[in-house]
Amino acid sequence: AKGYNWITPDFLNDGITNVFGNLGETKNLLNDVLQFKLADAGTDIMRFVINSTVGVLGFFDVASGWGFDRNEEDFGQTLAAWGFKSGPYVVLPFWGPTTIRDGIGLVPDIYSVPQTYIDHDETRWAVYIVEGVDKRADLLSAEELIQGDEYSFIRDVYLQRREFLINDGAVEDDFVSDDFDDE
Repeated sequence: AKGYNWITPDFLNDGITNVFGNLGETKNLLNDVLQFKLADAGTDIMRFVINSTVGVLGFFDVASGWGFDRNEEDFGQTLAAWGFKSGPYVVLPFWGPTTIRDGIGLVPDIYSVPQTYIDHDETRWAVYIVEGVDKRADLLSAEELIQGDEYSFIRDVYLQRREFLINDGAVEDDFVSDDFDDE
C-alpha cells in the first residue's frame, strides 16, 4: 500500500478510488431497496448513471458536485434494519474488522457488485487486488490517529462507525452533560 501511494499520483489514486466507489453503487442501490429507502435508491441510480457517463466510467465523481451525495449501504446494514443483532466482533483475514452479522452480509455484497461477474479469472482477481490495495492505501493516513491499544482502538472505531451507518447518522451520545453539574 505504501508503494502504491508512492508510485500513484494523487489524481490517479482518487480516480481509481472513484471507479470502485461507482461500481459499489449497485450494492448501495440493492440494499437501499431492501431497506425501503427509495429516495436513496433514486440517488444511487442517478449517481451511477451520471458518474458512469459524464464521470468517465466513474473516474470523476461528478454526481457529488451536482448534489447527489453517496450513500453507504451494505447487507450487514440491511440485516440490522430487519432486526438482526450484530453478534460478536471479529477480524477476518483480508476483510478486516467486522461482526458476525456484517460478516454474513459480505456474501450477498460480493455478489451485488459488477466486478464479481468478470468472466476472465485473472482479470477478476487483478481487479480485486487493485481494489484491495487501493482501499488499504487510502487508510494509511488513518493509522497515525491510533493511540494506545491498536486492537481496542480499531474495534471501538469500527463498532461506532457501524452504529452511525446503521442509524443513518442518528446516534445517541453516551456522554451526558448532567453528570457533571457545577456545584
